[in-house]
Amino acid sequence: MGAPMRVAVIGGHQCSPQEADWAETVGRALAERGAVLVCGGRGGVMEAACRGAQQAGGVTIGILPGAEASEANPHVTIPIVTGMGEARNAIIIRTAQAVIAIGGGYGTLSEIGFALRQGLPVAGLDTWELKRAGETVTAIYRAKSPEDAVEWVTKTITAQRRVY
Repeated sequence: MGAPMRVAVIGGHQCSPQEADWAETVGRALAERGAVLVCGGRGGVMEAACRGAQQAGGVTIGILPGAEASEANPHVTIPIVTGMGEARNAIIIRTAQAVIAIGGGYGTLSEIGFALRQGLPVAGLDTWELKRAGETVTAIYRAKSPEDAVEWVTKTITAQRRVY
């Protein structure tokens, strides 16, 4: 058996109740598939996803912007302290094999950009839509539900044999 899949769940540090519910469902579904959840380790979407994963017995990695492990939400299994601020977004994406974006602001948009630049599959739930010169860019899979997002990224990782 190889290493478990690593999926980043990204989104705002503040989120709506709907986004929190989706994130918790995503986290739980990832853990049930044996995937490791990677995130920014703070509140909002990140905390809800970690909570869902923890409830299902999963492992969560929080790549923190600050200099203290204590800034991690209580559901982070492994805090990684960077002291890098938002530059840590690149590390979140480099650690993952796929990304699920839920809502989010400009930090989430930067992570989506990093992921697409790295060729990672990105599924989105009520997140950014991209256009270039007025033309829609379809690089983000528009998931119909949290379960659909998890199913799509796990199938895509498997199909691409992204096991690094």
